[in-house]
Amino acid sequence: MSDWPEPIEIVNEGGQSDLVLVCEHASNHIPAEYKGLGLGEKDLRRHIAWDIGAAAVTRVLAERLDAPAFLGTYSRLLIDLNRPLGVPSSMPERSESTDIPGNTGLTEAERQRRHDLIFTPFHARLAQHLAARENEGRKSRLVAMHSFTPVFFGIVRPWHAGVLYDSSRAFGESVIASLRRDGTLNVGHNVPYTISRADDYAVLVHGHDRGSPAILIEVRQDLIESNEGVAEWTSRLASALAENSQ
Repeated sequence: MSDWPEPIEIVNEGGQSDLVLVCEHASNHIPAEYKGLGLGEKDLRRHIAWDIGAAAVTRVLAERLDAPAFLGTYSRLLIDLNRPLGVPSSMPERSESTDIPGNTGLTEAERQRRHDLIFTPFHARLAQHLAARENEGRKSRLVAMHSFTPVFFGIVRPWHAGVLYDSSRAFGESVIASLRRDGTLNVGHNVPYTISRADDYAVLVHGHDRGSPAILIEVRQDLIESNEGVAEWTSRLASALAENSQ
């Protein structure tokens, strides 16, 4: 049913790049039966429901780099594909300063339903793809694409973009150095967040735990809300990532 799409959108699965793109927060879709989790349309268009602009950037990068891309098709408010199961932010009762009524007092059966319908098949399909590449003797570098708000709890964030990494320091620093060749850009290391087991999933589980380099790229969402912004940033990111592919 269109109201319950497949939990993963796959773009260019046969791409020949060593880069594999992931966009967990690509969609703000919530099936009608959930009644927006008690939120209005205005809230569901905000960053709390998805990463604005990230899906568009990911799809264009997949084409530009000839890389496979895996995108989530449901709102992060139903279940966050980039959180370990069981942590409070997996199905948040509050996101930033907004209460999420439809996530209050969830039963174990409802939690399991979201795991089974959305989280588990998304990550199983991505893992299947990466395992197939390994069996073919192909190396992979995982790049998770996200966007962040210009202001968070009243604090202005000065960066245009950030590159987050844990053990993949060399990969992350190389991409940052490439982006910083444009002297007008403020690109930070591990900003506006850091990688941790409590707050991240794909980079660690599908990247580091498999022995593959993996980074997470954050672009400030107001820079990629328009088609012009998407084109500008995909060009920058494609050049930086291409320089660091194998």
